[in-house]
Amino acid sequence: MKTLGVAIVGASGYSGEELVRLLLQHPRISIECITSRTYAGQALGSVFPRFADTILHFSQPDVKQIADVADVAFLALPHGLAAEFAVPLLEAGVKVIDISADFRLRDTAQYEKYYGQPHPAPDLLKNAVYGLPERYRDRICGARLVACPGCYPTSVILPVAPLLSAHVLSPHSLAVASLSGVTGAGRKVDVAYIFPECNESVRPYAVTGHRHLPEIEQELSEAAGSPLRLNFVPHLVPVNRGIHSTIFADPQVGDITQEALTQVLHAAYDAEPFVRVLPEREVADTKHVTHTNTAEVGAVLDDHTGRVILSSAIDNLTKGASGQAVQCMNIMYGFDETLGILPNTQTVIGSSH
Repeated sequence: MKTLGVAIVGASGYSGEELVRLLLQHPRISIECITSRTYAGQALGSVFPRFADTILHFSQPDVKQIADVADVAFLALPHGLAAEFAVPLLEAGVKVIDISADFRLRDTAQYEKYYGQPHPAPDLLKNAVYGLPERYRDRICGARLVACPGCYPTSVILPVAPLLSAHVLSPHSLAVASLSGVTGAGRKVDVAYIFPECNESVRPYAVTGHRHLPEIEQELSEAAGSPLRLNFVPHLVPVNRGIHSTIFADPQVGDITQEALTQVLHAAYDAEPFVRVLPEREVADTKHVTHTNTAEVGAVLDDHTGRVILSSAIDNLTKGASGQAVQCMNIMYGFDETLGILPNTQTVIGSSH
């Protein structure tokens, strides 16, 4: 059985480390290259002792070296930098799965507005496939460049998109409040994210103009069939990992029922391996999904106001990043979609045990 050669570019961040964990247990791939400018030359196990039984070493990110050994490269890099690797790797025949934001937005003006710089590789956007399997599986299957969704957008698009497509929700009434664990900010030293600042504190941030807003609006506009705008208010909460999103919307028609809401979600996701639709009127909980690639989604019709309240929970590092990336790789190469990403009870990033 032929194994797939894989490179992880930027393997020392949270998403990169999570990719290593998942791919080491994948039966059809071989990790051939892991890069880190900070740890180049060091053994993986010396930086992350839980991988002490591997022989992998970090190397400097070098396109030629990666192209020589890899069939597919995961880019776990900051926005802007990812495109610098994507372009030459694609030219060398390596498929690319990008976990950054460089290829998620189809509108270059939106990219420049929200990321503060011109798009670094606009010619590639027409070839990039948005890597949300539950909506774009057929496109991912034949893709050479996959743009993995952001963690917040994943948590919002999954519960909302099927209800918009079914014309159950009014597209002009959406408001979102999302809460994320601290690993969502990445592995960096910043006063806002050190323990004394985060512990015993819940606070909103970027209440207007968050970088994930145009991505959410892009995908929900696609589902609704017309442009829409929404309020998106993210919050930082003192947990290591996990995202919970609560979405408020008006029904498109006044006689919507609780049963109809839940039926739409079941129709969209009952065949999906990584989305769990909750029973009527139940809401999602991050403790049920952390360290897994599963998303929980639920819907409640508020009889008091007539509004719809949607609830979702994902792990920001797995379904919100690395797990979803591996899921996309499985689809691209015709593997069983769950390979390497079924729930794992071993000690993982951010474990409290």
